[in-house]
Amino acid sequence: MIVTTTNSLDGYKVEQYLGIVSGETIIGANVFKDFFASITDIVGGRSASYERVLREAKATAMAEMEAQARAFGATAIIGIDLDYETIRDGMLMVTASGTAVKTIKL
Repeated sequence: MIVTTTNSLDGYKVEQYLGIVSGETIIGANVFKDFFASITDIVGGRSASYERVLREAKATAMAEMEAQARAFGATAIIGIDLDYETIRDGMLMVTASGTAVKTIKL
């Protein structure tokens, strides 16, 4: 399946718009990750543990969105938007949404 943040696909024509699809995930970072991330914040640098958690949350949200698009019979998802939110201490929410479409190759 083709997935893109753009509203069109080079070399393809959108044949049918099937609707909005989305995937959401809420994931927690444990106390030890929080502790080491706060040390990283103080001394500077990147927090590898949080980066891993964010990548995992994004992958899960994208997979859910793609599964929903496949159920609609889509061949692509266009106009994808990713949103990241912090909800409560240590809880991260990632939402992926886009428009499921059927395409034909030009």
